[in-house]
Amino acid sequence: MSTDLNWFKSSYSSGQGGECLEIAVTPTTIHLRDSKTPDPHAPHLHLTPATWTAFLKMLA
Repeated sequence: MSTDLNWFKSSYSSGQGGECLEIAVTPTTIHLRDSKTPDPHAPHLHLTPATWTAFLKMLA
């Protein structure tokens, strides 16, 4: 499943390679994973868009 997703590096990730978060967005789910994990089938978080939005509001 995760190999079919269009992953991109979060703008919050550091350029130093230490804190690397990748995100893939679908209409119903926000997927989050550690980009340092080379296995595309490694576990990752699945959040609803509402949960993701609430999380981002807490950061602001």
